[in-house]
Formats: sequence, structure tokens, C-alpha cells
Amino acid sequence: MTATRRQILARTGASAAGIAFSGAVSELFTGTAAAQGLGRSGYGPLVPDPDGLLDLPKGFRYKVLSREGDQLRSGEGKVPSNHDGMTAFAGHRGRVHLVRNHENRVDGRIAVPAVPGLTYDPMGKGGCTSLELDGRNNVLGERVAIAGTAVNCAGGPTPWGTWLTCEETEDRAGTNGYTKDHGFIFEVDGADPRRTGAIPLTAMGRFAHEAIAVDPDSGIVYETEDAFEKPFGLFYRFLPHKPRGGTGSLRAGGALEAMRVPGVPDLSAVQEPGKSFDRVEWVPVPDPLARETPIRLQDFGPKGITHAQKLEGCYWGGGSVYFVSSFAHSAEGSAADHFGQVWKYEPRRRRLTLVVVFGPDTDIQLPGESPDNICLAPSGGLMVCEDGGGAQHVLGVTRQGEVYAMARGAQNIGSAEEPEWGEFAGVTFAPDGGTMYLNCYTPGTTFAVTGPWS
Repeated sequence: MTATRRQILARTGASAAGIAFSGAVSELFTGTAAAQGLGRSGYGPLVPDPDGLLDLPKGFRYKVLSREGDQLRSGEGKVPSNHDGMTAFAGHRGRVHLVRNHENRVDGRIAVPAVPGLTYDPMGKGGCTSLELDGRNNVLGERVAIAGTAVNCAGGPTPWGTWLTCEETEDRAGTNGYTKDHGFIFEVDGADPRRTGAIPLTAMGRFAHEAIAVDPDSGIVYETEDAFEKPFGLFYRFLPHKPRGGTGSLRAGGALEAMRVPGVPDLSAVQEPGKSFDRVEWVPVPDPLARETPIRLQDFGPKGITHAQKLEGCYWGGGSVYFVSSFAHSAEGSAADHFGQVWKYEPRRRRLTLVVVFGPDTDIQLPGESPDNICLAPSGGLMVCEDGGGAQHVLGVTRQGEVYAMARGAQNIGSAEEPEWGEFAGVTFAPDGGTMYLNCYTPGTTFAVTGPWS
């Protein structure tokens, strides 16, 4: 492996990066609480952690909430591996409920324990766990929230306080030992998982799901499809029969549609930040269950459909939905190359805009490629988890477009000669904005980060 920009940063101890990308950065923060931004250096240089877990700026502290292999507080088994997407909900008396994905495949290290009433497929190794925290981030409880699912990558919160966990697979029953079809979204109640059980939301489609975002006004759910091999994934919207109906309402079904941008079969062909398309169309998906043919291969008519490589993070803010294409490689079939895009869709105008284009990893002054999980911070900033080789960072972005390193993984899972670090995922904030929670994928570790947030 050649030395990437992130590996160079790790070896030199460099902490802050220059401008990460070009584009209308301020649009990313529409709808956040604060107008102020940080200076060019963010919160300052990262300080090496003497315990070798997580490097943070001076004045910030972390607490390890949970690590794979430890015993769950519920006694149901061990904390599963592959910590991925996550969200935080407010509980009673100042408590916080964290719902955490485990992206386990059939060969996963520690599976999510099967629990009666919460297990979809006994052969599925993935799922979610839920942590209950007090106001000081002390762990009061930790339990299985759903089990028997597969490759639970990301998802998204609902306005009524549940988590939609997404299976990033298309495996059918009989494949890899599974006894049921996979590739669905499941609703999870972190405070009381038995309210939601393990019921697939089949009308929302069967494909390699990544993330979702809910329009709190209309109740429409937007979904990304993570496909890195051609034909690439689609961007979807789900129109529920019971919009904003509360826990369990999505089981009532609805209509699944895919986005078509006329004249643009591949989003990677668009390279100019600020480029907008005002005639976005939504086309009904012929077979949402993909009984015979994967959705992205189905017949959407003579005009076709719009694809994009590696559609991942997705979030709602300021009356718009934002979604991420982590990268596009022409050598793998994309129309053009890029190192990460952030797109904005405005439902009222039916307008799609390319907001941000990330820079290449070959330039040490640029903060890298492959944006994955993205989180809007309550103080008006943005947190981005990188997903690639070499040193792993959570990058912060100010309203002025300055990029800085907020956290760096210090758990070397390689060797002294060839170090490796597990990627970050699941970055999210406590309801009061005072704590940033994040996961290290490998070894599975959940952190609570506190400090002088702006």
C-alpha cells in the first residue's frame, strides 16, 4: 500500500488540514442552531493519547462506554463486533439512549446475541445494541435491541424517537446460510426494543441499504444505496401510507420511488460545485422486493434512472436532504472520478444541487477522501467520518469552510512496521449538545467525548 495523506499525517503528527473541498460549504449548515464558527485551527492540534485509544484537542476528554467482547449489562452475551451507525435519543430524567449498529456478516467476529422476540433470522449475525446513560455518561444499561439481521451499516433517526437500521446486503434465504431474505430496514426502539421487535419494513425496498433521512414535515423517508460495483446504487424516497404516524407506522406500507435526473445517468459526471438540476423526477420502483432482479437493474423505462457509486451518509437539515457519494472511480465504471461529493435535494423546489466536492488523497494539504457518516453538530459545525486506509480521523468543518481534525484513532490494529487503524463511524451528539458520541469500527469501541464545544 502506498502512503496516503492520512498515513503521512499520522506519522508526522500533523493535526489540522487545509480546505477539504470546494463548494457552497455554508449550505451544509442550514438549520443548525448557532451562527458562530471556529477559527482556522478548529479546536487546536490533536494531543496524543497516553492510553493509545483516541487523540483529541487539548481540553477535550473521552470516556469509553463499551468495547467489543465485554459482557452486556443485560447478561444476554458479549458486546458484538463491528460498531457502525449510531444515534442518541433523550430519555427520562436527563438520560440518553444510544442505539448502535453492528455490521456483522456471516464471518463476523462476535455476533449480536439472539434474543427471543428480537431475532429476525437465527443465522443473521448483525443487529443493534442499546445503551442507557445518565447525565454524566455513566452506563446504566446495555442490551440487545434487535438481532438476526445482517450487515447493519447505517440508518437514521425518526422524528418520533426510533432508529431505522439498514441492512447493507441483498442476500436471499439460502445464501450464506441465511433462513430469510435480507436487505431490509428495521425500526428499533432503543428504550423499549420489544415495542418494535424484529419486523422488516418490506415496502421500503430490498437492496444494499446505507442510510436514511426523514422529512419531519411530510414524513417522506429518503434512502441511499451503497453499491460500489456497476451498476451503481440509486437514491430513493419512500412515501408512507401513514406519514409521521409514530412507532410502527411504517409497517403500513407505502410507495417506493427512485430519483431520475434527466440527462444525468451517473452523478459522478457532475464535477462543478453549485451545479443544480431543477427537473428532478421520481420514478416508481417496479418491484421493491427485488424478487427476481435487483432494483438498480430493473426496467425504469426508456429514460432510464440515475445511478451513483457508493451512496452513503444521509441527513436532513434546513428543509433539505443531504446525501453523500463517498467516491467514484472511472476504472470501476463511473462516468468520472471524484473523492467524495455531498448533494442537496430540496423537495419543495424538486431541485438537486452538488454542494461539495472533496479533494484527492494525494495532496497532503487536503484532508482526504471517502466521506462516510456525516453529522450536524448542535453548535453549527459538521462532523465527517473518513472511510479509507491509513490514519483515521473525524474531521470538523466550520461554517467558513475550514476543516480541522477533531479526533484521530490511536488503536493500532496492524503492526509497528505497517500500522492500521479502524475507521470511525456513527458520530452523533447528545440531545443537549454537550457530548459527541462516536464508534471505532475495529476494535469495536464506543466513546463519549466532552469538552469546550463552541
